[in-house]
Amino acid sequence: VQPNNYSAFYDDERQNWSIMFESEKAAMDFSKQVCIAKCNSSPVLDSVLYQDLLLGEGQGVEAGDSLEIAYTGWLFQNNGLGQVFDSNVNKDKLLRLKLGSGKVIKGWEEGMMGMKKGGRRYLIIPPAWAYGAQGVAGRIPPDSTLVFEVEVRRVKLVKECSGSDGHSVSSRDSPAPSPVPNSDGFSAD
Repeated sequence: VQPNNYSAFYDDERQNWSIMFESEKAAMDFSKQVCIAKCNSSPVLDSVLYQDLLLGEGQGVEAGDSLEIAYTGWLFQNNGLGQVFDSNVNKDKLLRLKLGSGKVIKGWEEGMMGMKKGGRRYLIIPPAWAYGAQGVAGRIPPDSTLVFEVEVRRVKLVKECSGSDGHSVSSRDSPAPSPVPNSDGFSAD
């Protein structure tokens, strides 16, 4: 995924291709289908597949960073998207998550590394990286592959150091102050 509705990829003969789409939505829909096609063409899905939909801005997130996430989760059924089993997109509360803390499924921890603020990513997570053979009663059948669309709305970086003026600044983000003071320590939208 590249800015201005472009996608670029290599084919089997390592030839580079670029496609310009008529809208950001069309580029994202194409990228989702590419990720689903990768999943369906894998003989065994043994790791998290991900596809960036929007790149976002700033530094990529690492273990220890705190994020606020908007997400939707689907069951992967009949080689494509099945029913939605969870979403916070139309709710007031974002999911707060400290990356690497083990509070969410392993597939999220792995699939979200390197995302940037404002970034959107499509994740396809095999059962071993999700809820495995036990599933979640009444919501996720045993041995389910899951699909998530995740968007990083806010980021609080873990690595902080003292700037030359004595103020604390992030070593991985711009030292410019947040335009809106926020008591929870997250940067403004």
